[in-house]
Amino acid sequence: MQQQIPALDGVRVVELGQLIAGPFCGQLMADFGADVVKVEQPDQGDPMRHWGHSKNGRSLSWSVIARGKRSVTADLKSADGRAFVLALVAQADVLVENFRPGTLERYGLGWDELSAANPRLILIRVSGFGQTGPYATRAGYGSIGEAMGGLRHLVGDPDRPPSRTGLSIGDMLAGMHAAYGALLALYARQRTGAGQVVDVSIYESVLAMTEALVADYAIAGVTRQRSGAVLPGVAPSNVYPTSDGDFVLVAANQDTVFRRLAAAMGRPDLATSPEYATHAARGVRQRELDDLIAGWTAHHRADEILAVLEQHGVPAGRVYTARDMLDDPQFQARESIVRVPDPELGPIPMQNVAPRLSATPGTIRWPGPALGAHDAEVRAALLPGE
Repeated sequence: MQQQIPALDGVRVVELGQLIAGPFCGQLMADFGADVVKVEQPDQGDPMRHWGHSKNGRSLSWSVIARGKRSVTADLKSADGRAFVLALVAQADVLVENFRPGTLERYGLGWDELSAANPRLILIRVSGFGQTGPYATRAGYGSIGEAMGGLRHLVGDPDRPPSRTGLSIGDMLAGMHAAYGALLALYARQRTGAGQVVDVSIYESVLAMTEALVADYAIAGVTRQRSGAVLPGVAPSNVYPTSDGDFVLVAANQDTVFRRLAAAMGRPDLATSPEYATHAARGVRQRELDDLIAGWTAHHRADEILAVLEQHGVPAGRVYTARDMLDDPQFQARESIVRVPDPELGPIPMQNVAPRLSATPGTIRWPGPALGAHDAEVRAALLPGE
């Protein structure tokens, strides 16, 4: 069988970012074979090395977000450090940074200097508010981008203050848009031969995911509000209790699927009743329909409900924790979670590469490395004159 080569094999990336937004871009590119050289400050490194839960003093978050990358050290405030970065850039395809706008320029590593060292370079700039505009130089973490991009206003219950998801979703959306922008720029470079700057803001990365939120207000006069576990007017699609203290999520808002749910409940009359027969009618009676379905699920165990809904072709599932994911046969069959060997911690379970490419798949080559683990290797291979 012919060896499968990752999609980004041969692409060289220099990562100057820290924490999540920029480094997540680097993680996604490393997953698909890019040679990502992460440049960190000597002695301290990326703060992400110390964030989140740890084992034996090792951050597990670092093990994931820095997977497949090579770590080198350089002090960007020193002439030697800047010269080292420029030498890396001269041989790179992409540079990723997520400093506050103006920081690279103060180091003498702005676009003019970088593009002079390598006219084909693609510079990915991730920041809270982008490189332009009156807010450009403001500090902008992912949480602020989530708030100003419209997400926080929609998360939580309507009778409580805005909430958040349990993940750094704003940072990660920015990282995904950064990786997307890098690929677009690489494709454009095939035609033009020239590099360019990709300007990614966290708030716009969140805003891009808000569907018709702005148009709903500007044209229809509707300001979307927090709605808890449901989407207003989309029913049934909710989490329902079971007799064994569990919950199942049932999504049967499409007319044909609702007919199948009604049959599974032993209530085929619901599908022909004018109160529930159409998507619009069910949306008007969303709460009473949820109460009716909850009355049915509460008298059955979760596994019984899931079995009968599967038999009738109704989308349903439990609300998983990490333990559920590790035990689930679907996750196991597709290797959705893989165990990556670590010399200190042993195999570390983590999410596998996504998406899946049939001919040029990605892979996780190693977990987040020790600080400066690849200093000698990178200098010898990429900078033989050092």
